[in-house]
Amino acid sequence: MSKLQPVRGTHDLLPEESRRHRHIVETGLAVSGRYGFGEIETPIFEFTEVFKRTLGEASDVVSKEMYTFTDRGGEELTLRPEGTASVCRALISGGQTQNLPAKFFYQGPMFRYERPQKGRMRQFHQIGIELLGAGEPQADIEVITCGADILDAIGVLGRTTLEINTLGDTESRQAYRAALVDYFGAHADALSEDSRRRLALNPLRILDSKDDGDRRLVDGAPSFDDYLNAASKDFFTAVTEGLDRLGVRFHRNPRLVRGLDYYCHTAFEFVTDALGAQGTVLAGGRYDGLVETMGGPAIPGVGWAAGIERLSLLAEGVAEPSRPIALIPVGPGGEAAALTLAHRLRRAGYSVEHGYSGNVGKRLKRAAKVGARAALILGDDELARGAVQLRDLDAGAQEEAPLDRIEESLARFR
Repeated sequence: MSKLQPVRGTHDLLPEESRRHRHIVETGLAVSGRYGFGEIETPIFEFTEVFKRTLGEASDVVSKEMYTFTDRGGEELTLRPEGTASVCRALISGGQTQNLPAKFFYQGPMFRYERPQKGRMRQFHQIGIELLGAGEPQADIEVITCGADILDAIGVLGRTTLEINTLGDTESRQAYRAALVDYFGAHADALSEDSRRRLALNPLRILDSKDDGDRRLVDGAPSFDDYLNAASKDFFTAVTEGLDRLGVRFHRNPRLVRGLDYYCHTAFEFVTDALGAQGTVLAGGRYDGLVETMGGPAIPGVGWAAGIERLSLLAEGVAEPSRPIALIPVGPGGEAAALTLAHRLRRAGYSVEHGYSGNVGKRLKRAAKVGARAALILGDDELARGAVQLRDLDAGAQEEAPLDRIEESLARFR
């Protein structure tokens, strides 16, 4: 019988990595909470239409990467590839469109069928925020600043660069799209197969191509700035001036795009050179047409998502778990006393390592292996006197301590 393995592109979060993930989630929840974002949790699968309608059937995610299946009731369902569509669906189906602006923080697993590599898995995890119902530049500033504060709190901000761009309003984007179709259409024979397909569907995505031949053509493509109207320029100026005022450093990247029609105005990414090719750690933008595309009212939105796996690879200063107190019982009397003492100490807030078998030597080795700070040796003679032996496992010193006041004796080891 072959050995069972995890599915390709998935991996187990063992205690050490799980602790780092939890640190990122809890930091994100705490910092975003200061900005008024409340936690939302949506199902990990949705009706496939939720993502087809929002991401577009021609997008790479929908056409190549979604995990879609038909359930026993004949419904077509998809494991969520991203969080924004689910949050917007919840806003509509949950009757929240009258309670605006709405501010949500989410976290959890996402699923995409793509080639696994460092920092990118088929089941991956994200944190993200969405601000719905605010169309002003101040909302973009707040969302970006919240992201920067979260990255700073987990020790990542200094290793990233904020890249930002404007996608303009609908009028500006349509004018630029037409210019791109004319330009790339004249060079269609030199485009990659993916970019020829994008030419008719979402030509802005060609600007994001990684193909070397496409990149050479992109260098000569028209500039979006030449097609921005006054309202779009004013919006972007307000965003960048606001970031400047708050001391959030950024770099203008005129080739940073979002290919779907409902994206507009601000697009941004925090990128790093510390993870090889997978350099984006947090990315987002404004999506004023998304809720309407899903059948809801015309509600503006702006938000971002960040990959927990990538942040975990970069995170610094993750607190170590508290070092336990090891209980070392000697004989049947010690075993009985250790059982009740372990319960007592845990209720007092101590982490306790209670070995289940073995002599004193083996249990002390186990205590060292789990990083215990101190050990309580419970022998019959000491217990008869209402005491235990307290050993400082770092210093090697040992003393007798009264059992009824053991919490006082252990206070220095917290």
